[in-house]
Amino acid sequence: MAFSSNRRGQGRSRRRGGGHALMSEINVTPMVDVMLVLLIVFMVAAPLLTVGVPVDLPQTRSAPLQGDDEPLTITVQEDGTIYLQETQVEVAELVARLLAIGENGYEERIYVRADRTVEYGQVMRVMGTISRAGFSRVGLVTETATHNDRSN
Repeated sequence: MAFSSNRRGQGRSRRRGGGHALMSEINVTPMVDVMLVLLIVFMVAAPLLTVGVPVDLPQTRSAPLQGDDEPLTITVQEDGTIYLQETQVEVAELVARLLAIGENGYEERIYVRADRTVEYGQVMRVMGTISRAGFSRVGLVTETATHNDRSN
């Protein structure tokens, strides 16, 4: 009888568990899959977060500034074309637009993004225009230089 009762117990455990022992480890494969998908999404989306006007920025070895709000940027392209954010403007029109922005309560720093081949005088004219509009906090945007680059 002891032999037959033992046999019944084995039959029950096989039906319930299918003959396999309980797995006590966490399966991390789905989590890794989700993380890889998120990584790919961020890698694709990161270049789209910069201001849309392409310029070849000069390089420097300074640390990047920390900021929470979207900055107001003025871009000067290689051919001298000026953009306020992503809208093309003329120099004469820039003062009126900046004055309107200032009247709306904008007091943050204005960033100037100029192509590395733009003449120094052109960048200074844009900065003078910003100053005439009443903004004194102006920053120049550069790219971080690599350690191999000794041209600075």
